[in-house]
Amino acid sequence: MRYRYPQEIVLQLPASSIKDYDALIELENSIIAGIGNLGEVDGHDMGVGEMNIFVRTDNPKLAFERIKLLLGTKDLMPDLKAAYRDVGTDSFTVLHPAGLKHFDIA
Repeated sequence: MRYRYPQEIVLQLPASSIKDYDALIELENSIIAGIGNLGEVDGHDMGVGEMNIFVRTDNPKLAFERIKLLLGTKDLMPDLKAAYRDVGTDSFTVLHPAGLKHFDIA
């Protein structure tokens, strides 16, 4: 499958319950509704104590700035990890938090 966008942002939060899954879906729907022409949500997964939302984009830094605005008052930023990669690779560039040295998907 060929995607319109060459890069993928991964938004990662801790998760352990169905309540967390409901919050994941709510957050994903907010991003779908608000990302506009900066990208498109490409799904989510949950397991091993974390949940991830995948967003395809051609401008990960600008798209992440929009996503931060969409998070609004949800108070997720302290627990959020975000990074991006070229589609098809496993080499991530960290977007958030500052100082995070290693990012991976379980």
